[in-house]
Amino acid sequence: MSDPLRVVVADDQELVRTGFSMILTVNGIDVVGQASDGLEAVDVVRSTCPDVVLMDIRMPRLDGLEAARRILSGAGTPRIIMLTTFDLDQYVYEAIATGASGFLLKDVSPEHLVSAVRLVRTGDALLAPSITRRLVQRYAQQDHEPARLHRDLSTLTPREADVLRVLATGRSNAEIAETLHVSEATVKTHVTRILTKLDLRDRAQAIVLAYETGLVRPGSSDLPSP
Repeated sequence: MSDPLRVVVADDQELVRTGFSMILTVNGIDVVGQASDGLEAVDVVRSTCPDVVLMDIRMPRLDGLEAARRILSGAGTPRIIMLTTFDLDQYVYEAIATGASGFLLKDVSPEHLVSAVRLVRTGDALLAPSITRRLVQRYAQQDHEPARLHRDLSTLTPREADVLRVLATGRSNAEIAETLHVSEATVKTHVTRILTKLDLRDRAQAIVLAYETGLVRPGSSDLPSP
C-alpha cells in the first residue's frame, strides 16, 4: 500500500480552506495543515512536509507567489498547485516559471480537485488548455524578456526534441503518442528522460522551456513527423 497523500491548503478565505479540506479528507487524502496567509503557509509546509500544497495566489502578509518561491527553494519540496479566481490571472506565467505544477480555479468540482491533487503528486503537471494558451500568448507578446530557464537542448535526442515540441502544445501522453505514432509507454519514457536531462520539475517547466529556447514558436502549428 502506498503512503497516504499529504496536503496543505493555504487560502485567506476560511470557507475555501474548510471546503477543500473536507472534500480531500472524505476522499482519503490527509490534510496535514491549513494556512491563512503566505508566511503561515511557508511555516506550515516546513513543519508538516506535505506532498502537495494548494496555494492561493493572493493572500495577506505574503502572496502565494513569494510563498511558493520560498517553499521551492528548500529541500524535499512539495508540488504546488496555485488557486485563482480567474483563469486569465496575470500571474499564470510567473507562477509556472517559479515552479508551480499547475492551476485550479476556486470553483473547481470536487472530482476535479481530488484528481488534480493526485495527478501532480505523481510528478505530472496540471495545465489546462486555457492555461497553455495563456503561456503561448505571453510569448507572442514579449520581445526581449530574458529567459528564466536556461538549459542546453543539445543533450536531447532528436526524438526527445520531437516529444518536447508536441508536449509544449499542451497535449497529454496519449495525444503525443497518437501524434507521433508511438506507444504511450514510449512517450512516458521520453518525457521522463527530458525532465531528467534538462533538470526540470515537471511538464509545466518543460512547456516554459520549449518557448524560452525557441524550440517552439508562438503561433506555429508545425508538428514533427511520425
